[in-house]
Amino acid sequence: MPIRRTRGVTPRPRATGAPRSPLLALALAGAVIGAAVLLFVRFAHWAGAHPVTAVLLALLALPVLYVLFRAMPRARELRRAARAGMIPPAGEEEAAPEPASAPQVPPAPAGAHDGLTAVLPPPAPDFSALDPDGFEAAVAALCERDGCQEVEVVGGAGDLGADVLATAPDGRRVVVQCKQYGPDHKVGSQDLQRFGGTCWTVHGAQLAAVVTTSEFTAPALEYAETCGIRCVDGTALAAWAEGSGAAPWGPAMLDTA
Repeated sequence: MPIRRTRGVTPRPRATGAPRSPLLALALAGAVIGAAVLLFVRFAHWAGAHPVTAVLLALLALPVLYVLFRAMPRARELRRAARAGMIPPAGEEEAAPEPASAPQVPPAPAGAHDGLTAVLPPPAPDFSALDPDGFEAAVAALCERDGCQEVEVVGGAGDLGADVLATAPDGRRVVVQCKQYGPDHKVGSQDLQRFGGTCWTVHGAQLAAVVTTSEFTAPALEYAETCGIRCVDGTALAAWAEGSGAAPWGPAMLDTA
């Protein structure tokens, strides 16, 4: 099954047409401002004649304005999630272009089952030599190789911390964040905290994992253990790719029959 790739935001073409007249725009703006000033003046006169009623109306309007103000950040978050592909908005379907070049991961031999890893012949992919898109595609290919279904690469602008989405062999929703760092750049606790703030609530993860070519700091590992996020460093990633280590969702297992 091919791996789908969805980017966070797909630019949409703007409608082309005759440019609006600056004078018309100024006239409309002036009309709106004038109407607003007239309404304010009339309301001020009315409030002066009915001060008690005006105060009551103001007190009633405050809760409404507060609710609208609180709802605006939530609406923006839902909109970003929708554009990232988590909550597709009605009438908006985003294209899913195929990656230009996805790294090839050797297929699992017949001895593997239940989506768990099996020993594969070398060589494993050189993850540090890939570009960021290629690294995400390589991790997605490993997930698909080891039994995941509905594997999708969603990394990019507006991804809200998710780079790879999949369904594990046991049915759990897998959310993976990929961190392609050099050996001197470790994944810190702030990286884990940002991922932990979205993987469960926004993406609905039942199994969350951070995969890196580098290592994790001690505070990052402590935070991950507290939140139940699985950490796959460069050594564990190489073992997973070679088939000698476990996939994030389970231990390695081979048929002995």
